[in-house]
Amino acid sequence: MGESKNGCFSVEFNKKIRVSFKGAQVTSDGGLLAIRELDEKLGLTKMAAEYLKDNRHGKNIQHEMIGLLRQSVYSRLGGYEDTNDAEGLRKDPGMRAIIGERALEKAGAGETTIGRFEKEILVEGTNPGKLDELTLKWIEKMDAVRGIKEIVLDIDSSESPVYGKQESSSYNGHFGLKCYHPLFVFNQHGDCLKAKLRPGNVHSADGWKEFLDPLLRHYIEKGIIVKVRGDAAFALPGLFELCEELGVDYAIRIKENNKLAEKVEEYAKRPVGRPGKKPVIKYLSFQYRAESWDHERRIVVKIEHHKGELFPRIGYIVTSFRWDNRAVVKFYNKRGTCEQWIKEGKYALNWTKLSCQGFEENEVRLRLFILAYNLGNIFRTLALPEGIRDWSLRTIQLKLIKIGGRLIRHARYYHMLLAEVSIKEWIWHGIMNKISQLCPAPG
Repeated sequence: MGESKNGCFSVEFNKKIRVSFKGAQVTSDGGLLAIRELDEKLGLTKMAAEYLKDNRHGKNIQHEMIGLLRQSVYSRLGGYEDTNDAEGLRKDPGMRAIIGERALEKAGAGETTIGRFEKEILVEGTNPGKLDELTLKWIEKMDAVRGIKEIVLDIDSSESPVYGKQESSSYNGHFGLKCYHPLFVFNQHGDCLKAKLRPGNVHSADGWKEFLDPLLRHYIEKGIIVKVRGDAAFALPGLFELCEELGVDYAIRIKENNKLAEKVEEYAKRPVGRPGKKPVIKYLSFQYRAESWDHERRIVVKIEHHKGELFPRIGYIVTSFRWDNRAVVKFYNKRGTCEQWIKEGKYALNWTKLSCQGFEENEVRLRLFILAYNLGNIFRTLALPEGIRDWSLRTIQLKLIKIGGRLIRHARYYHMLLAEVSIKEWIWHGIMNKISQLCPAPG
């Protein structure tokens, strides 16, 4: 690279090429404008004014709470998970455009302001709980837009590795690392309804009741049919009893024990001959009562004999459904999509980046990541046209959000010129058309 001359650099391989850094004119995140259009149509981030309290005083406040929230959420959706990215993003024309009018005319918030917003303002008073309420309010609005009459809740836990001395982080023997151990619940559309940060050494189902109970009652009061899925960590008598009390059907995996093995021994025998390419599969069900249960419950079993395997694969599901055995197993197996959504949060948004010293600050960071994830998922499920509706969040980031663009200011308006590489004009038109046809629910 040659020396700078009048703000330009030359390259040795071709003297005709000049390179300039014009941060206030060029963005690498032009596609965020499409997501901001959906946000405005549904009135999502503007709801923050009703929930979050601003304790700042004085006449020198330059950045409003909604603008700060947008900058925090959209930067995460764009792949910028640290507050120190704010210093560069504050002048980025794409980020300025989505934050609001003041940022478009001048600049967004710098690193110090964003840091104070996330580590002080959002941690104060009732704001942490209000972030949870805001998340649920978003989902309520999406339920109304989608016309939801039935909801499936998938509850699961995951690990968030830590590399310092963060408060309440601990070694977890199951994951084999020092981490936090957050708890999540998703609906069938991939929206994350709630997340709770927990110390790293707690059990996968620790705190499940205060986490899940309010959600179940919330939907039941609205007259929505609720179904619950979970892995073997959530095979708890208290959870079964709560679901049965509220009239909620469930399908939860249960670990094998000697009594269950005896029940299926006759059916688990190796079939005559050898299984071919397709496994030999058997389904059965029976009533079973564990020592900690107050009554018998239905167990559905799937037994698979695979080619080249001496012993069968056996899965047990405790359920309240009265469906046939195959339908129960098929319903439970869809729980795997919940694990995929958690992976998207990890790898597309890097929501495991909880690098603050304090536990409360890290919990607020996780909630901001959840808002960013939900915004991306809402966009994916409601705004993507045919042909690209199956895009993952990572693909949306790389192909749609990461569009280069140049902002040109005219006397009465701004003109954003976007690069036509991965996203063509007809795709953008299809996205805008779908957004314009949405009928958001009031409130």
